[in-house]
Amino acid sequence: MESVLTGLRAAAEPTRLRLLHLLAQGDLTVTELTHILGQSQPRVSRHLKLMCDAGLLDRFPEGAWVFYRLAAKGRGASLARHLLDLLPADDQTLATDQQRLEAVRAGRAERAQSYFSENAQRWDSIRSLHVDQTEVEKTLLDIFAGRGLHDLVDMGTGTGRMLELLAPQAERAVGIDLSREMLSVARANLERAGLRHCMVRQGDITHLPLPAACADAVTIHQVLHYAAEPAQLVAEAARVLEPGGRLAMVDFAPHDQENLRDQHAHRRLGFADAEVEGWLRAAGLAPLPAAHLPGKPLTVVVWAADKPASRSPQT
Repeated sequence: MESVLTGLRAAAEPTRLRLLHLLAQGDLTVTELTHILGQSQPRVSRHLKLMCDAGLLDRFPEGAWVFYRLAAKGRGASLARHLLDLLPADDQTLATDQQRLEAVRAGRAERAQSYFSENAQRWDSIRSLHVDQTEVEKTLLDIFAGRGLHDLVDMGTGTGRMLELLAPQAERAVGIDLSREMLSVARANLERAGLRHCMVRQGDITHLPLPAACADAVTIHQVLHYAAEPAQLVAEAARVLEPGGRLAMVDFAPHDQENLRDQHAHRRLGFADAEVEGWLRAAGLAPLPAAHLPGKPLTVVVWAADKPASRSPQT
């Protein structure tokens, strides 16, 4: 009962209800919130702290920035959603906040598109070498078909495409990436698609900022070839995967395109099935048959593996 009272007290103020309404729609920084609310940063920060302490909001540092969002789990999250249901749909203050939020989102999308456009030629030059992405995505959808995912983690999320693709099957999804520029692109894409149950976070995918056994699905899409220690990424994916969960990874089969190393910072020129399956088994995962999608000249491979629901007792 005390946690409910704490949450009610933390939300019982007009500005805080406005904040809940805004942060239920995605990530926002203090600067963005002050612009929308027309209030000072110290005042907005104080409101945010009280609601974070009460479990109504989640707080995510990202370099020099801090993002806030409606809490994803816990009693505070449940209470916050109930309070949002009580807010009147025709409230003029909330309508004004919504208009300003859309302006903030438009500015984000413009900045993200600028970064994406500057780098599009580099990405397109790689895409031209392999099979159409729609074939890859169909294979991934088949791998997770009918599983009813509750928590998806996308390692090295980039533009957030894996989150968009698998969002209809997941209750919650989070993409992790170290690049703030790529996270900006991903946020803009998720906002445009209206995927409020998906989020992105800054973090080192070799040491994910997530607890063990927190996800029933993990994806690693075209990331392994950049990694100094790809096996470490597989082991980290296995750590956050719960028993019974599934990992899917997309990358290239071995090839001789040295320009990808010289011009695009690829550390590895593809991976053999035996090598990848060795990493999977070493991480305690059970490999599934790999799917090979030939292109010209690159072949894309989709590897998948399950984390056993329980280990057989040793004899």
